[in-house]
Amino acid sequence: MKKQFTEEQIIGFLKETDKGVPVKDLCRKHGFSDASYYLWRGKYGGMDVSDAKRLKKLLAESMLENEVTREALRKKW
Repeated sequence: MKKQFTEEQIIGFLKETDKGVPVKDLCRKHGFSDASYYLWRGKYGGMDVSDAKRLKKLLAESMLENEVTREALRKKW
């Protein structure tokens, strides 16, 4: 069974290891693999929850802008 964790939860997990919790214990406690931890650390390492939310919002706005541009170009032709 695959679990889904939010960005906020993942950043919280990463912060726990900053406080001294061993990676193996953290993974066992929350039910994810070491590999997932290291992938998340590469993606979210050094971020705060507010940073992740801001990035998510910027990405959504950019994708919306691209879609509007594509739609406008389709109507022209």
